[in-house]
Amino acid sequence: MTKLTARLRTWLDANPRAAVIRVTSAKGSTPREEGAWMLVSPAAIFNTIGGGQLEFLAIAKARELIEQNLANGTMDIPLGPEIGQCCGGRVGLEIELAAPSIRNRLLEDAAIRDRSRPHVYLFGGGHVGQALSEALSLLPLHTVLVETRPEALEEITADVEKRLTPVPEDAVRSAPEGSAFVILTHDHALDFLIVSEALARKDALYVGMIGSKTKRATFKSWYGKNGGKQSDLARLTCPIGGTTSDKRPAVIAALAAAEVMRALM
Repeated sequence: MTKLTARLRTWLDANPRAAVIRVTSAKGSTPREEGAWMLVSPAAIFNTIGGGQLEFLAIAKARELIEQNLANGTMDIPLGPEIGQCCGGRVGLEIELAAPSIRNRLLEDAAIRDRSRPHVYLFGGGHVGQALSEALSLLPLHTVLVETRPEALEEITADVEKRLTPVPEDAVRSAPEGSAFVILTHDHALDFLIVSEALARKDALYVGMIGSKTKRATFKSWYGKNGGKQSDLARLTCPIGGTTSDKRPAVIAALAAAEVMRALM
């Protein structure tokens, strides 16, 4: 979850000579959209404009500009057989040396992206919680792992925010609008309480609980007896990750991470 701004600043500090490549036009089938960008130095790259041979040619051009100390250049590349690609689209690129003003603008844009990252709250740091926190840490999300047990939180090595609290449902109430909630604690009663709070958030984009069809049926009964509406229950994903015979934590985490990402896009 290391913020884009921090990673970008570290890269820029380590690469005083660099050029930025921007996609200025993307027609037809192309690997990235207009506005995508990457940085190139004589020995390193940051980010990607995608596209295999497209990116290879752009990197070579950027390094040529750096070597010759040329301010800028453009490329117009058809993604066809002539460059060994079959996308069929056409990409326009602008390449310019990363002057201080450009570097500052990139950092400002990165800060805006960091502030707009969707929030995902994981409740529970057990085996699946650990695996899912690792999977989500690689995605452009702000992931918060909430635990009531300090020893469980100490086991989390993923680059996510860690929050120790005796009242985990409070994290649901204070979460930003449009958050996702994944509930997988060590206690079914606690799961039910947190899921109930999450379903009460009409703005929640995803509410998922680890378990089985039996656990979902048990929650349905409990939820109804405690005043829950069946229409809200329809918004619950349980089991997370869909139905699979492979119960290994890493597999469940991969499937659940894809579910969460689709819900937030």
